[in-house]
Amino acid sequence: MGHGKSRSGIHPRHLSFRFGKAQMKKTRIGSHRISEGYLYILPWIIGFIVFGAYPLLASLYYSVTDFSMFNQPRFVGVRNYIYMFTQDREFLPSLLVTFKYVLLSVPMKIISALFFAMLLNRNIRFINLFTTIYYLPSILGASVSISILWRFMFSLSGLVNTLLTRLGVDPIPFLEHPRYALFTISLLVVWSFGSSMVIFLAGLKQIPKELYEAARVDGASGIREFFGITLPLITPSLFFNLIMQLINSFQSFTGASVITRGGPMRSTYLYMMKLYDEAFANFKMGYASALSWFLFIIILGVTLLVFRKTDRFTYYQE
Repeated sequence: MGHGKSRSGIHPRHLSFRFGKAQMKKTRIGSHRISEGYLYILPWIIGFIVFGAYPLLASLYYSVTDFSMFNQPRFVGVRNYIYMFTQDREFLPSLLVTFKYVLLSVPMKIISALFFAMLLNRNIRFINLFTTIYYLPSILGASVSISILWRFMFSLSGLVNTLLTRLGVDPIPFLEHPRYALFTISLLVVWSFGSSMVIFLAGLKQIPKELYEAARVDGASGIREFFGITLPLITPSLFFNLIMQLINSFQSFTGASVITRGGPMRSTYLYMMKLYDEAFANFKMGYASALSWFLFIIILGVTLLVFRKTDRFTYYQE
């Protein structure tokens, strides 16, 4: 072997040249693939900028302006926020009604979803058909048509009161009395528990059957199996559903707007209705933007609080 050559008889300089050329080729291929990847996600990036980032930043800017859609935005600083806390008489009542609505609807929806998920977590015939039937209300949700149907069902002369009258019970003013109205529109949200049910069902199917068999051998009752095995092992699903339902409930609008229009006596006047009225009835777009950002802060704070409190109780299987 000559001086300066490798065992293959090729000079190291030639090897270095070939290696560098191969690396450049790989780099070009990698860059080409990265460019293709960005091209594939370009529609999402455009959609996010146009329908996500820009409206978010625009609303933040409008929240510190006097903007009514009929004139140019005029910078007013934090005047909208000061007005919100000091002079707006409907702000605090609508916020309190929304918190009551959340405390009513979220637990009922989660409990209903878990109950039906446990019913469907059995080896019975036509289980897929039953799952589809229970999921259908989640597709319809609290749409305008369903809200109108709900209003006719729970009115004084509606289907529910007609059935109660035949059973000898006096008609109940579900939508006409402040004591019952908020609970009635909360049932509309509970009715569409399908998506939460599917998440619970997926979590239930991940629980090893051997744990239940061992518990039965030890003589554990069904209640003890639920609190000792089922509930701890579905805490990730429970945690996810809790977060999602909290966020959705704070933003509820359609049911209260269509069924009761915020009445009676503002007992169902949710925060989103207040925001909508300021933006599209009073044309105070700047003030409505400030209201929306305050709602964002509330949702963020509640979500972080739930994360902090439930993290220690959430069990993740290895």
